[in-house]
Amino acid sequence: MLTPRPLSGFPEFLPAQQLAFNRALALIRGTYEAHGFTPIETPSVERRDVLAAKGGDEAEIYALTRPNAGPAERETELALHFDLSVPLARYVAQYESRLVFPFQRSQVQKVWRGERPQAGRYREFYQADLDVVGRGSLSPLYDAVVPAVVCEALTRLNVGGFQIRVNNRRVLQGYFEGLGLAPEAVPGALRSLDRLERAGIDRVRQDLTALPGLNPAALKGFLDLVTANLPSDSVLAELEGRTVNPAFERGVAELRAVHSGLQDLGVPDDNVRLDLSIARGLEYYTGTVYETRLLDFPGLGSVCSGGRYENLVGHFHQGTFPGVGMSIGVSRLVPALLESGRLPVGPSTTAQVLVTVVEPGGQGESLRLGAELRAEGVSTEVYLEPYRLGPQLRYADRKGFRLAVMAGGAELQAGQVRVKDLQTGEEVLLGRAAWARTIAGRLRG
Repeated sequence: MLTPRPLSGFPEFLPAQQLAFNRALALIRGTYEAHGFTPIETPSVERRDVLAAKGGDEAEIYALTRPNAGPAERETELALHFDLSVPLARYVAQYESRLVFPFQRSQVQKVWRGERPQAGRYREFYQADLDVVGRGSLSPLYDAVVPAVVCEALTRLNVGGFQIRVNNRRVLQGYFEGLGLAPEAVPGALRSLDRLERAGIDRVRQDLTALPGLNPAALKGFLDLVTANLPSDSVLAELEGRTVNPAFERGVAELRAVHSGLQDLGVPDDNVRLDLSIARGLEYYTGTVYETRLLDFPGLGSVCSGGRYENLVGHFHQGTFPGVGMSIGVSRLVPALLESGRLPVGPSTTAQVLVTVVEPGGQGESLRLGAELRAEGVSTEVYLEPYRLGPQLRYADRKGFRLAVMAGGAELQAGQVRVKDLQTGEEVLLGRAAWARTIAGRLRG
């Protein structure tokens, strides 16, 4: 006999927790759709060459095999997708003639990544992505729309204090080139800066100083500005007071547009901040970048990130499709909210009412009562095991039903149904003719 054991990196919940998790997913989906983001769903698998073409770490990709097939057929060309950006790029390239641009898409699905499981990181997890993709061009104001939607979702999830930190890679690129760094060395500098929170300023300074052509004396002023923790308006004032090169100045102008757009959208200043330390290590980001910090969960890291990309679709299509997007790491965020009590765990049932069986042989009548309730739109479960009423009511209490229905021979003969409120203990007798409609009205009220 096999001993059941949990699989490391593959989370699962008990029913009440799963229902709370599902409510969080529904809230995020609803927020996205309220802003006009159309939900799509793509297959869980993509071709392995597609995943590798978009920069996926092949050591982390789960490939699909057929162990019992013939030797020549065991390996397949398919693998589980490790994020939702690659499927989006392939989807846009495949259907671009039938899509309407700007294409506002949301996608909430599981992804799989073969990395070492650790706190908040899993091998199987949900991501909740939203992106806007243009054809030929895309207004920088969409770089404000996307974090505004995420801000609303996080607020509705009751995560507590949070900050969406915003930067622009063109600002960093222009700045580093202005410090004497060769353009081909800039990606390495951005990766070093991206490790600031994890490695600390001394290590970042050491790594940057080691890059060829960089002026160490000029680097100090840059790092002082990066770590100054200034308000967003002050950051912009500092940047706009400097003349470096066209890339830098374009990035500053884009940051100004995003900052103004966020204010126009009513995003609270406490929830968004311009932060020059945000670089994002992925090289396909070309402009605005985002990371999100939960102030009440400092050890959780960034639960939501993303940015602007000029042509994520480039491996699949010759056209230009600039876009901007963010992704909420739902499987990382929700367990922390559950553990802290910020996301309440409710009943472990989707039904509001339990119909009991009061007397032997009464299952048929109980099934009819359950059908009458469901016909009025009331979610209902019927208990069919041959136990006495006491165990049935304990079952109802443990699962968290609102009401229990009890109808024995005496009640039915009198044309009545007995209903118990499991929260207050109150019992009432209702006439059979309109009892289901009465219950539906009470639960709606």
